[in-house]
Amino acid sequence: MKLTINGSTISVRFKSDAVVAKRVAAHIKRRIEEDDWLPFQSKKEALESWQKLGGIRVQVLKAYCLI
Repeated sequence: MKLTINGSTISVRFKSDAVVAKRVAAHIKRRIEEDDWLPFQSKKEALESWQKLGGIRVQVLKAYCLI
């Protein structure tokens, strides 16, 4: 299944993954707009931590050109 986030297309395997991707995208968008990276000390630290988790979150971060 293809999903467009921030003008980029990401692939997800299941409909439930699309729901998760949309939720993660909304979360990331809010953090970008508010420049809110808590509980992390910085944006860089947040991105490094989230990147380690992999999966859908990494695809969303790439869609927002954060990694």
